[in-house]
Amino acid sequence: MIVKFWGVRGSIPVCGKDFIKYGGSTSCVEIKDAAGHSSIIVDSGTGIKNLGREMMKKKTKRINMLFTHQHWDHVLGFPFFAPIYSNVEILVMGGSYATDEAREIVAKTMQPPGFPVKFEEIEAKFSFAPVCKNGCNVGDIKVFPIELSHPNGGLGYRFEKKGLKFVFLTDNELGYSHPGAASYRDYVDFCRGADLLVHDSDYTPSEYKKRVTWGHSTWEMALKLAEDAGAGALGLFHHNQERTDKQIDEIVSLCLKKRKLKKMKIFACAEGMEIKLPL
Repeated sequence: MIVKFWGVRGSIPVCGKDFIKYGGSTSCVEIKDAAGHSSIIVDSGTGIKNLGREMMKKKTKRINMLFTHQHWDHVLGFPFFAPIYSNVEILVMGGSYATDEAREIVAKTMQPPGFPVKFEEIEAKFSFAPVCKNGCNVGDIKVFPIELSHPNGGLGYRFEKKGLKFVFLTDNELGYSHPGAASYRDYVDFCRGADLLVHDSDYTPSEYKKRVTWGHSTWEMALKLAEDAGAGALGLFHHNQERTDKQIDEIVSLCLKKRKLKKMKIFACAEGMEIKLPL
């Protein structure tokens, strides 16, 4: 299983000399099989634009898309995803357990007057399906969902194939329980034994004191969850829009110093980073 990050920033895309190492594009992650073929796209933040360009080069004809939720930074790249203007088949799932919401996630990004081309006018052929609470197969990868602790809700995912486990929990506030959220113990069980856990780490502990209920975790919370679940590696994700490369490096250093499981690998996810599991 291969995980590639096309966008790792939270809230709004950023650019400039202080954001080169980790990138400024918002949430978009691609999960591929060992042969390198694209299997699943998670979220369509601004990072999906460059992924779309690659798919057009490869003449991809079948695309699977999963969404965590509908907030802007996770969907605003969809109208600029080049394959939707070509003859491809796209399956859309996620955001909730409802089929209708899956369509709404992508269609609303192209509603007038916000965008000049209507969703109904694009060439790609779409199908929509609910996410099964007990898990479902997307291609040859098994996908399991869990409710996020986030304003307006959302879904996190665990991807399994041939004994490998990748867990993706962005926009998940571990310090506060939003309506519909799973319990902390549920998150630990969901992540248990993951080869790689990628988790929201938007805030520092001092920042979080002023932003409780905003829907995001600190790097300390993410680290504790990874250790409690016995994850093999932790990837810090959803970098704050103000966080510079230097500051992210400092957070990674703090995580490495504070970790109790010395064998657990810790890194900050970066735009363009590709990870092959097992690490």
